[in-house]
Amino acid sequence: MHKFPVIEVGGFHLDLSTMVGLLVSCVIVFALARAAVRNLSVDNPSKLQNFMEWVVEFVHNTVASTMPLHMAKKFVALGMTLIMFIFVSNLLGLPFGVVMEVGEDHHGPVKFLGFEIISEEEVEEAHHAGKHLSVAFWKSPTADLSVTSGLAIMVIVLVHYLGMTRNTKHYFKHYIEPYSVFLPINILKEVSKPLTLALRLFANIFAGEVLISTILMISWVGLPLMAVWQGFSIFVGAIQAFLFTILTMVYISQAAVHHEEGH
Repeated sequence: MHKFPVIEVGGFHLDLSTMVGLLVSCVIVFALARAAVRNLSVDNPSKLQNFMEWVVEFVHNTVASTMPLHMAKKFVALGMTLIMFIFVSNLLGLPFGVVMEVGEDHHGPVKFLGFEIISEEEVEEAHHAGKHLSVAFWKSPTADLSVTSGLAIMVIVLVHYLGMTRNTKHYFKHYIEPYSVFLPINILKEVSKPLTLALRLFANIFAGEVLISTILMISWVGLPLMAVWQGFSIFVGAIQAFLFTILTMVYISQAAVHHEEGH
């Protein structure tokens, strides 16, 4: 039975495995971006530069498919940040795991860096039930609902801010379209946007990691299946990063672009 190291700081419960994953994702994305632009060349570009240019073009075309071209250029950087960060975060839990075993002879709470991460009651309960207890310090950050919810909330706040500041009249008018009786439905639609953004990403990545844990339980017999699932998980991670990014751009376009402007 895996437990994640959750500590309490100032009344907040912090998952150390999620925090480590977020930090590593940021470092990887920054390192990739920095390496791609370090030695730019028009005549003899590196493979990494070619790849990054392809990603930029792909994101630019994706953003431009949701809004007028002159406006799309302003959001390419946001799209690049989202798709790279989410893709890297989705894949972090695939290659390996960092697990601390809790022996059967261990009594009392489990501590890490002076913080209690598993209570004495949980340890004793696991021992009495004959369950194997361990602490997992590594997982995909996007397999944590708090991370995907945070991303979704930031996106939705940005969407409504742009709508109220750049498209004020049309933004408020769309709540009573096509008729004023649709106001509750339109409000419900806006409330559902961050929920679906967060839950879709979390559910897909979390389910993938649960399946990996299940495959590992059947020992070496599951190695062929694990190889297949690892490849499929990369595909799922890329699709989910793309969906989150393009839906963000669609929501921005709906809120900040005049209907007449898109034609």
